[in-house]
Order: sequence, then structure tokens, then C-alpha cells
Amino acid sequence: MDEEEINEERVETGPVENAWAMKIPKFTPEDNPHGLLEESKFATLFPKYREQYLKECWPLVQKVLKEHHIVAELDLIEGSLTVKTTRKTWDPYIIIKARDLMKLLSRSVPFEQAMRVLQDEIGCDIIKINSFVRKKETFLKRRQRLIGPNGVTLKSIELLTECYVLVQGNTVSAVGPYKGLIQVRRIVEDTMKNIHPMYNIKSLMIKRELMKDPRLKNESWDRFLPKFKSKNVPRKQPKQKVKKKPYTPFPPPQPESKLDQQLATGEYFLKDEQKKAKRRHEKEEKQLQVKKTREEERKKDFIPPEEKIPTTKDTEEAAVDITQFKAKMKKLTKKRSKND
Repeated sequence: MDEEEINEERVETGPVENAWAMKIPKFTPEDNPHGLLEESKFATLFPKYREQYLKECWPLVQKVLKEHHIVAELDLIEGSLTVKTTRKTWDPYIIIKARDLMKLLSRSVPFEQAMRVLQDEIGCDIIKINSFVRKKETFLKRRQRLIGPNGVTLKSIELLTECYVLVQGNTVSAVGPYKGLIQVRRIVEDTMKNIHPMYNIKSLMIKRELMKDPRLKNESWDRFLPKFKSKNVPRKQPKQKVKKKPYTPFPPPQPESKLDQQLATGEYFLKDEQKKAKRRHEKEEKQLQVKKTREEERKKDFIPPEEKIPTTKDTEEAAVDITQFKAKMKKLTKKRSKND
């Protein structure tokens, strides 16, 4: 083989780095004229709040899946979405794509974005984020950090990765090209591990600019990318003011033992049955006290507020106000009559 033929072969195959950029050849009905041998079926559950939206968009879902010869069923009683192949289905992987479509619809992804999964170059990823953090407060803070103020951080992730990202409950749903999905998963997982998403967003922006320069194609980009160092900064606890006790040269009195207390009260000389009866009696008294306090707290809501009884001063003030009002009205009527 000549050198020119070898170079031509290299250009056709392309390097490993550009494997994501290579176009996947389309699968046509001519590639599988006999269809599928057996029926495949997938079902997914959806929450109650998605029922109304699914009712509205279900005719469009059936229309889109009918083009690929797939039957879709909506069961409102069981709350499930089902997809299955038919004898006319020629694409063996389209049932997996249809299953992903059902998953996205049940995870609150709008139909316009979810239907993109049926394309060959586009996939989906549903990332569970509730297992990264134990405390609910830290989980909510980090999830909000991923969204950002007014959704700015999430929008920047979408622009850089070319993926649609939706944060819903304990999961993050992403729809887009496979390279972008890997980047989205890395950003989400790092955010839940207490690494701010801005570090990953900055690195993606720098990589996008470096890709434009052909001189840096075969060089390492580590020197340009931001490096994150995790720091566990100990928080300063507020100092508690300790009150100084007055100085005494004498040691504190020795506390009484349990035996001394029993001798002082006379319980030591009682029999076992009498001791048990005494404890039972004390326990019953405590229960009665607790019961009384609970009943009093419950009755507080039903006690009417005290009504204020009008005093003589209030009635005199009201009478003065009425007389003043009558005098003003008379003056106004006189002025109007003069003007007329």
C-alpha cells in the first residue's frame, strides 16, 4: 500500500477523540425486512399530578409512536404507561427509546422535549440525587445550587451541554446528545458532593474555546482548566459566657447516696410489696397530672375571649362625638344655602 492510501484510510476512520462527532448510520426498514420475531413490552408508573397533562398530550404521543409501529396505552386506574411492539415494527431498538419516552413523561418532562429521545443521536439520563446527602436541609440547598438564582445555572448547563435538564423531586432528567449527557451527570454528581457547579461550567467554557485553536489539539489542557481543592474550614462556635461562682475555701457537700435517701424517707424499712405499691401510687399521680394539663390545653381553644364592658367614660366620649358631628353638619348646610 502507498502512503497516500494509508492517509486516506486514516481520514475515513478518524481519531478516537472525534468518535462522538461521527454520525451514526440510519437504520432503515430495508435493513430488517422480516421485522421482529417476538413482542416486547414495557410499563412505567406515573404520579397522580401528571394525570391531567398526560390525558391532554396522549393523542400526540400515540401519533408519534404510530410512525414507528409501536402501540402506546394509558391506564388511569393503575396509573401506568405501557408501550409494546407490533408485527410491523422493524427497528429493534425503538422499543427502548419508547420506554425512555414514557419514563421522561412520568418525570414531568414536557412532551416537546421528551419526543426528542426517539432520534438516533439523542438519549436520556435520569439521575437519582437523594442518595448523595443524608440531611434534608443540605439536600435542598445543593439542589437549589444546581438550579441557581432564577434558574440561571441550569440554563448555562443546558447551553454548554446542548441538553434539556429538569430538576424534579429526587431526580434530575436530562435529554440530549450522549456527550452532553455525560457532562450533565458529572456536573450533577459533583454538585451533590459539595463541589460548586461553576467550576464545571467554567471548565466547559474553557474547553469550548480551546477546541477552536488547532495548535492545542494534541496538547494537554490541564494547565488551562480550573482546579478545585476541597477545604474543610472549621466554623467558629460562639463562646458561652460562664458565670464565675464566688470563691469558698470549703469543698462542696458530698451528695447523698440512694441508700441515705431511702433511710431519710423511711422507704428502706418498707417491705417489697409496700415499695411496689408506693411506686405504683406515685406513677398514677403523675399520669393524672399529665392528663389534667392536656385537658386544660385542649379546652383553651374553646374558651371565649373576655368582652369589654363599656364604661361611663366611653359613653360620654361617644355622645360628645355625636354632638360635634351634628354641629358640623349644620354649618355645612348653612354654607350651602348661602351659596345658593
